[in-house]
Amino acid sequence: MIERYTLPEMGRVWSDQHKYELWCRVETLVLEAHAAAGRVPADVVQPVRDAAPPTPARVAEIEETTQHDVIAFLTAWADNTEPRSAAAYVHHGMTSSDLLDTALAVQLTEATDLLLARLDRLVAVLRDHALAHRDTIKVGRTHGVHAEPDVWGHRVADIAFAAARSRDRLRAARERVGVVAISGAVGTYSLIDPSVEVAVADALDLRPADASTQVVMRDSVSEWVACLAIVATVCETVALEVRHGQRTEVRELSEAFGSGQKGSSAMPHKKNPIRSERIAGLARVVRAAVVPVMEGIPLWHERDISHSSTERVFLPDAAITTDYLLHLTTGLVADLVVDADRMRANLESTGGLIYTSSVLLELVEGGASREDAYALVQSAAMETWNSGTPFRETLRKRAADSGVALDEARLDEICRPERYVANLGPLFDRLAALS
Repeated sequence: MIERYTLPEMGRVWSDQHKYELWCRVETLVLEAHAAAGRVPADVVQPVRDAAPPTPARVAEIEETTQHDVIAFLTAWADNTEPRSAAAYVHHGMTSSDLLDTALAVQLTEATDLLLARLDRLVAVLRDHALAHRDTIKVGRTHGVHAEPDVWGHRVADIAFAAARSRDRLRAARERVGVVAISGAVGTYSLIDPSVEVAVADALDLRPADASTQVVMRDSVSEWVACLAIVATVCETVALEVRHGQRTEVRELSEAFGSGQKGSSAMPHKKNPIRSERIAGLARVVRAAVVPVMEGIPLWHERDISHSSTERVFLPDAAITTDYLLHLTTGLVADLVVDADRMRANLESTGGLIYTSSVLLELVEGGASREDAYALVQSAAMETWNSGTPFRETLRKRAADSGVALDEARLDEICRPERYVANLGPLFDRLAALS
């Protein structure tokens, strides 16, 4: 991922330097387990442990010749080992994927922990924002069209729960990707004892893979990426809500606009939802990772490395982008400008059409058939749409023409927006308990 969208902690997780540090750690743990079992000389452990990780530049230089990154790494690290002869026992009984998949599991869990911390913050800011606006009346929309009265906090609460569920999915996925595979060339432990795998897993606070055939099956990695895609799309849901709300014709929501900020190079009046649009665009990047990574599950007879090049691109990019998206979305919600007066004005802009559902039920409960009541209310509503005459007026006219008596006092009661949201208390109680 380009530097523009990379935050320091997550960038560090996926840096080449950190990767080689992890490779050193895994190889050292394997060597220690061999030495403890008496399979290699005990005096080689300390020199290897003390050897500095090779630099990415040195590994790349050697790889130009070897065309094999693990061999290049082992050679560069051996050059840092004193005496160099101790390095002869590094990678003992292992295959490349033992090292690669185990170190990748550490990277995935480290990245996940950063993402889970950001999700905690996003859930909290969404929860608190929703609770602060549990009484902020607005019009609810379906298909972009005014429907019934609602409160802004209800919409935000829905997203808050989705963010919490996304966090739960990612936490479960962390457990499945956090596996160690130290099983040898085709995963049969032919040249390495299974106890080594267990020892390495314990030291890394991971678990041994249930099975591996030189590589770990990519279903769990695919699940992890899919979880990130859902997280990114929940972030986009927030962004889309703001983008719609900031449209000039709506003007109910807006991103914070700082002093000195510019909205357009040509039109000085513009205040554009640029953060929301960035979120929407980057969510596509994360979703784009799902299928290529998933295609790493079926490999050629019985395994190949076609998944490797895909994952070198998409795993860091998906994690780094999701990290940035969570950062952006949390800030977007924390600084969001909500225009409650404009929400109320928009709610009232259709002349009472938002109360047709209650009027319909009132007529049915008064003895009219549903078909007749619907026809009466719809005809009055269509006249309001076409003429701009307030709905109560068109309703009175149509009711009089049809010989239907209206209880005006009752209509006053049911045509109040607060009545529509009176039963949302339990929802906000559940939200308040969300952590």
